Amino acid sequence: QVQLVESGGGLVQAGGSLRLSCVASGRTFNNYHMGWFRQAPGKERVFVAAINWSGSSSDYADFVEGRFTIARDNAKNTVYLQMNSLKPEDTAVYYCAASSRTWNFLRAFKQFDDWGQGTQVTVSS
Repeated sequence: QVQLVESGGGLVQAGGSLRLSCVASGRTFNNYHMGWFRQAPGKERVFVAAINWSGSSSDYADFVEGRFTIARDNAKNTVYLQMNSLKPEDTAVYYCAASSRTWNFLRAFKQFDDWGQGTQVTVSS
């Protein structure tokens, strides 16, 4: 099992930026593909972005529209989500997740084995 701790959330105005971080412990970090999901109040948890174990491949939800970038630093056991041009509809709790499955369209939350506790992102208009 991988323990995941997110940080970097907060309150930002529309058009602003935030960088989320997720630090992993407990298992070899580069054995896992990593993802970010988000959940707005009253809505289901949805896929945001994922990155493979080496960082050579990534995937994004359509609504990201080039505004977010996922990256990882295996030496620091950390995955990042850089979010630019934030919109009020980006307001949600953002979760980091780890997957040991094959890197092949990892977008469903059931494909991820371990989850962080989440970090709140609030974008004001």
